[in-house]
Amino acid sequence: MAEDVLSQAELEALLSAMESGVASVASPGNSRSSSVARPLAGNAIAHGANHQVHAGHAPKPDSLGSEQIAGLRSIHEAFSRSLGTALSVMLRSAVEVKLASVEQVTYSEFSFRLENPTCFQLLRAAPLEGSLMLDMSPAIVYPMIDRMLGGGCEPAGIARRPLTEIELRLVARVTALLLQELQSAWQNVVKLELSIQRVESNPQLVDTGPPNEAVVLITLELRIKDSRGAIKLCIPRMSLDAVSGRLAGAEGAGNGRRPGSNDEARPLGADFQHSVVDLVAYLAETTITELEIQNLRVGDIITTETGVHTPISVHVAGVPTFRAHPGAFQGQRAIQIEETIRPSTGNGDA
Repeated sequence: MAEDVLSQAELEALLSAMESGVASVASPGNSRSSSVARPLAGNAIAHGANHQVHAGHAPKPDSLGSEQIAGLRSIHEAFSRSLGTALSVMLRSAVEVKLASVEQVTYSEFSFRLENPTCFQLLRAAPLEGSLMLDMSPAIVYPMIDRMLGGGCEPAGIARRPLTEIELRLVARVTALLLQELQSAWQNVVKLELSIQRVESNPQLVDTGPPNEAVVLITLELRIKDSRGAIKLCIPRMSLDAVSGRLAGAEGAGNGRRPGSNDEARPLGADFQHSVVDLVAYLAETTITELEIQNLRVGDIITTETGVHTPISVHVAGVPTFRAHPGAFQGQRAIQIEETIRPSTGNGDA
């Protein structure tokens, strides 16, 4: 049967003939043809010894209903907002994240849109079946790495190579933050337990299922100053079967409330006493090259221009709020707050 498979040249000839209404296929050294008296519609399927061509449409994968898609859109709109805020704090730079699209495609269509090399991650999402796929475009990965290394004054270059081990560790911090925000966005539908199974620079090396498997592709667009890139989240259709009913009622999940809840009646600030915020103390800032980072070893010392008695800046939820001094208390690292930074005093340590 191997010799009966159409070659690329035969397929191109067949497609050209279909447009004119008559299809003929000929292979070098072995003339074979098949004529069709009327134009062919849909996808052509060739098989058998005579390369018979049948008209018809390939079956479409099972698709979600409009209510489920609306629920997914609402969930990930909330996710994009929270992720933008969290990344802005981590990278100390304004990060704009917006939901670009929610599409139903096949896995082959999703795979075709990926770059190579890229940052492709396979995720486990218990209790959902199957694996989720997360792709982070190099166009946005390298600017984020540059920000974490203290850069950002100039546009970061986009390297066309796999990430180094150190870069993968930095990206893992971004992924951990992303998974945390994704779990929060989904909590009204299902409590996900997300973890990384595998990271690859070449997505073609990851076998996740048949090419015609139905998936839901969620695309986020990110912008950091002049750098733009996309993060793609691919969810197998079968993984959503168990929660499809809940997705239909999740259209209001973007406001952070469960459908039918009485949150509107709660007094403003009723839960503030139990709110959790990020508290970050910045000891010093310095500039270092990527090569120097790669050569760092345990025990190496990084010097800065900040004196040991210089007050440090303490940021609350990304906002400079206190000045303090570092120290120790009961055997633990600690900081002692000296004064409050008032917004009216100017930039301060911001």
